[in-house]
Amino acid sequence: MKALLDACVLYPTVLREILIGVAAAGLYRPLWSGRILEEWARATAKLGPVAETLARGEVERLRADWPQGAVVVPEGLARRLWLPDPNDIHVLAAAIAGQADVIVTFNAADFPRGLLAEEGIARQDPDAFLLDLHQRAPAAVEAVCENVRRRAEHLSGEGQPLRALLKRARLPRLGKRLAPAAA
Repeated sequence: MKALLDACVLYPTVLREILIGVAAAGLYRPLWSGRILEEWARATAKLGPVAETLARGEVERLRADWPQGAVVVPEGLARRLWLPDPNDIHVLAAAIAGQADVIVTFNAADFPRGLLAEEGIARQDPDAFLLDLHQRAPAAVEAVCENVRRRAEHLSGEGQPLRALLKRARLPRLGKRLAPAAA
């Protein structure tokens, strides 16, 4: 399965690390375009120049680690497409060019399921996407989430309960599934 990752799911570090971690576990092939990666880097600018510099380093690491993730959109493809937000047409164009099965995004309103279905593409928010992957390969998803939790704990110097960490990463249903007794 191939999934195009929208910039909005690459920007939060914990979410990105989980999505890329489950891809590294072989559960799907991640896709993006250069424009999507640039949007991610620019989105961090609001946190200051250091954050943008760090994000650009992460972008380069992602490109180096996943060269097969880069999608080149043929010129003219976007001109035949329509979405409610014209600024998101490049995302759909990249999904089509990469032959993605799904676009993983938080922007449901900007990617109507009917329009995507015409192109043979589904849309899922990251929580639903990861829940589906967990159903197929629970041990792999759980291991990735635990590794990310341990890294977050190490970097913060504080305890990071899994359910709370996943909730902050906008993965509340996955957090509930993986840590049902936690608060």
